[in-house]
Amino acid sequence: MKRFLFASLMAIACLAFAACDNENDGEKEVLLDVTAYNIAGEWELFTWMGAPLAEGNYVRIDFDHTDRTYTMWQNIDSSPEREITGRFFIDTTDGRAVIRGNYDHGAGEWNHRYIVTRLTETEMEWEAMDDPDDITIYKKAI
Repeated sequence: MKRFLFASLMAIACLAFAACDNENDGEKEVLLDVTAYNIAGEWELFTWMGAPLAEGNYVRIDFDHTDRTYTMWQNIDSSPEREITGRFFIDTTDGRAVIRGNYDHGAGEWNHRYIVTRLTETEMEWEAMDDPDDITIYKKAI
């Protein structure tokens, strides 16, 4: 009888543990406010215009929140890798967070201003304000 009671209690404990563990599987994605602090760090371009980059191509960008500068490394339009630096800015337009930037050495502004439509600890999504088909997804580099 004691064995049966012990086995029953162990089975109930295992079921309870499994039920608690399953609750975490249904957690909602935690969205972050779009701030220089929350986007700080290195990100890698995952998809552009709805498709992954061609094999061997990459874009990595490192945002520094302290002075709002960035460094980008990419090999899309050059070989070998090209390093690009500049400053970035986050504004609010019509209640939406917009990121924009310029290039050092007087090279001008980014081609687009981007609405940051989603930001989590590991992923962010940008949509060009003047081209809703231009959607870019970055993943946090680990």
